[in-house]
Order: sequence, then C-alpha cells, then structure tokens
Amino acid sequence: MKKMVLLSVLLLAGCVRLPAGVVPVENFRLERYLGKWYEIARLDHSFERGLTRVSAEYRLRPDGGILVLNRGYSAAEGRWKEAEGKAYFVNRADQGFLKVSFFGPFYGAYGILALDQENYSWALVCGPNRSYLWILARRPVLDEAVLRRLTAEARAAGFETEKLIFVQHDAP
Repeated sequence: MKKMVLLSVLLLAGCVRLPAGVVPVENFRLERYLGKWYEIARLDHSFERGLTRVSAEYRLRPDGGILVLNRGYSAAEGRWKEAEGKAYFVNRADQGFLKVSFFGPFYGAYGILALDQENYSWALVCGPNRSYLWILARRPVLDEAVLRRLTAEARAAGFETEKLIFVQHDAP
C-alpha cells in the first residue's frame, strides 16, 4: 500500500513539470495576466477538438489561487462548452510557471514560455509535455509578425508547430 501511495504522489508531481529545456518567463506579474485571452493557435487535443471561438479567462480566487474559465463553441453540437479550473504558482509568483486543475486533485503544468512583457498582449504557453501548446492574445487576431515569431520560438523549443490549429473567432 505504501508503494502505491508513493507511486501516486510521484506520478502526480511529474505532471507539474515542464518539458525538458523549456524555461518559463521571469518577472511575471499576475495582476497584468488576469482577464480574458483568446486562443489564436493550439496543438490538437481531445478536450478542445472541434471548438472555435476559444477563450480563457483568469480571475483571482478567494484562496489566493486563480480561477480559470475556458470556453469554446462547438458547431457540431450547436452550443458553448465551458470548463472551470483552478491554478496556483509552482515555484514563485514572479515566474510564469503554474499548476492547473480541471479534475479534482490532478494538476498539470501551465508554463508561459514567452510573453509580451510590455503590454501583456500575447503569450506562448505549454503544458507538461510537447503535445500541449497554445498561442494566446488579448484580441481574437494577432499581428502576423508576432505569430511568426512565436511559432518559430515554439519550433526551436521542440514543438511540432506544423500541426498547429489556427482558431476561428468569427460567428458561425
């Protein structure tokens, strides 16, 4: 039994690591990151498959954590889908490395790899491995030069950017 508990703890802790060689941004300011972000591009995964008009909203929780509300439109189902989660800093509040949970006690890594430090208008975010990557912006459209730069940065970090899905934000 002790071995099972230890194994469970080690597996859960492993989910809150960033991919090897990926470094989160420093000088992070949560108060500037809070609010609504639009998903510009992502690598495909089942929990967002087929969704358009995807956004994420971050708000402070009473316990000092962050409320995460992800929302996207499913044209196939003709309805909006939402997922509410919570996030907490892994190391320090000035480092863009958080753990996020949408499913009870299970947490995954949320690493901010690149961020517009001046205006907080765009971000490059990954999960615990190179299968999870998002390009986010404060508006539903991102400047093409910035998009190319973030895609190149992600490619250099080992992400398969040729598989990025570019999210539509216009109404059906």
